[in-house]
Amino acid sequence: MSFEYPKHVRFSCERCALCCRDTTDRVRSILLLTIEIDRISKKTLTELDEFAEKIEGFEPYIYRMRKTEDGKCVFLKGNSCSIYQIRPLICRFYPLQLKNMGNNRYVFAHTDECSGIGTGPQLKRDFFEKIFSEFIELMKRNSQAERQRKNAVTV
Repeated sequence: MSFEYPKHVRFSCERCALCCRDTTDRVRSILLLTIEIDRISKKTLTELDEFAEKIEGFEPYIYRMRKTEDGKCVFLKGNSCSIYQIRPLICRFYPLQLKNMGNNRYVFAHTDECSGIGTGPQLKRDFFEKIFSEFIELMKRNSQAERQRKNAVTV
């Protein structure tokens, strides 16, 4: 597997939490993997249907994080994530996105809507290698979790 990344992007999180809520310009959709819903449910002692809803057509993501009536992630408290240590991959990557281009090739892109883009240190190759490795490892563990879940259902 290979990946490409933006060569001159700078980023520093400003802790504004705009990435955790809908805005007038964008409706957020925090997609969740099987392994993430299992981990969040276990660590927070929260039932799945209290924080996620089933979706289709976004494989390998099969759930979406629920939001409050005003469009905030259900785990956003003030401007802080109450599950920061176990937050989903999509949240850990933001304002970056990893796009699957096919043929085991991935491309990192970033959104300009985040005010932290263009500030802070330049993101170097080692940073992208680290988060790409996290992605690969999480996808492997997610596949195992999905198999275990299917086997548990068929038993």
